Amino acid sequence: MSAVSGEAHAFSLRGAGLGDGDIASWAAAQVEETADFETDRGRYSRFFDHCDDLLRRLPSKPRRNDAEAAAAAALLTSAREHRERFLAAHAEVLYDRLTRNRSLFLRLDALVMEAANAVPGLTPTREQLTAEMGKLQRDKDGLEIDQGIFLAHVLASERAGTHLCHAMLLPRPQALELLPRLAAEGRVDLGSATVERRGRAVHMTMANARFLNAEDETTLALTELAVDLAILDPATEIAVIRGGVLEHPKYRGHRAFGAGINLTHLYRGRIPFLWFMERDLGYVHKILRGVARPNSVPDDVHGRSIEKPWIAVVDGFAIGGHCQLLLTMDYVLAASDAFMTLPARKEGIIPGVANLRLPRFTGDRIARQAIQYERKLPCDSPEGRLICDDIAKPDEMDAALAQVIEGLSNAGAVSAIGNRRALRIGEEPLDLFRRYCSAYARDQAYCAFSPALIANLERNWNAHNRRP
Repeated sequence: MSAVSGEAHAFSLRGAGLGDGDIASWAAAQVEETADFETDRGRYSRFFDHCDDLLRRLPSKPRRNDAEAAAAAALLTSAREHRERFLAAHAEVLYDRLTRNRSLFLRLDALVMEAANAVPGLTPTREQLTAEMGKLQRDKDGLEIDQGIFLAHVLASERAGTHLCHAMLLPRPQALELLPRLAAEGRVDLGSATVERRGRAVHMTMANARFLNAEDETTLALTELAVDLAILDPATEIAVIRGGVLEHPKYRGHRAFGAGINLTHLYRGRIPFLWFMERDLGYVHKILRGVARPNSVPDDVHGRSIEKPWIAVVDGFAIGGHCQLLLTMDYVLAASDAFMTLPARKEGIIPGVANLRLPRFTGDRIARQAIQYERKLPCDSPEGRLICDDIAKPDEMDAALAQVIEGLSNAGAVSAIGNRRALRIGEEPLDLFRRYCSAYARDQAYCAFSPALIANLERNWNAHNRRP
């Protein structure tokens, strides 16, 4: 932090009525350089503690006046400047300590908690997160942004970031426990996702009927579990993913692929920042790259994952995150009346990994129009057919799907898997995905707690009047 910005922050603190002695102690605790890890862990943690102490002395976010809001922003900004500096120097060392020199696989949620213990103040504690989760998104101080900063630096490291991607591609333990049930009964119902064997294909159905099959904090873990089961099932060669039947009065009795993220839950603060990262490094990445083995790096050249070709069946609409899913598929069958949208601008967030993947399908201009200017893509249009492989009438979708499964399974699973792997090597190698997710972690964290997000949801979604 420069002397000029430090003095500006101090000025903001004085304007909020914080004591000169406390401000002087805070200023004296600032760290302008880095040294070795152990020295910096103590020095930087002390500064984070000073920031937290002064922030606690201010009223809660909804009750702050302009001067107090400026002081809170100064404290949060100065702490984040220090986190960036600390992690630029020590992210790899810290990751190696947390994972015992990469001998231990930690998923994102466990990793950020361990970081909070190892370097107090670097990421929020479980208690801090619990206190924030009870608030509307607009009333939060955005402590989870610090998780995004941490993950951005970890993923920026080839060694640490590749190991973290590997950890997130491993099967969930519960999936291994449920495989015998799938073998014995041919079906596993997880609530918001169902996995069922039908001949050569395993069918996964996504269901959140009240919310147009939207994704939220209640669906994510179960969706990943279903994806694990579908991929690991040894009796099937192809995986099919489809949205369930809806309950909404406008669409009752009809299927839809899905409406993306549950914006009502996002507005009400129920979807944590890690949800975004766990989704894209978890089940979405598994659909693209397969389920990893513990002893093999999930790189298409040096390692081997367990994978299957995936078919997406698009009824009705694929909005937001569900449109993103189509960009990981081997084959997309869509109803002639279905459409796709990526309304990221209206939501104020980044549409997952779509910014990396969509231009491969549609070219740069259409991708920019879809992501930044809300261009709607009817599936049965020249632009829609750049993403969708086959179009069928809505009442003929089941028959069309049967034909697609038969056609894709005739050539055998070995060549299909080899070909999808070969395509990935040129289109999206693991290192490219890792580097993208490094930028995504930081940017999505700031977007999720931006005032613009709340304004967009209230203006475009009427979020403050919707029932959760």
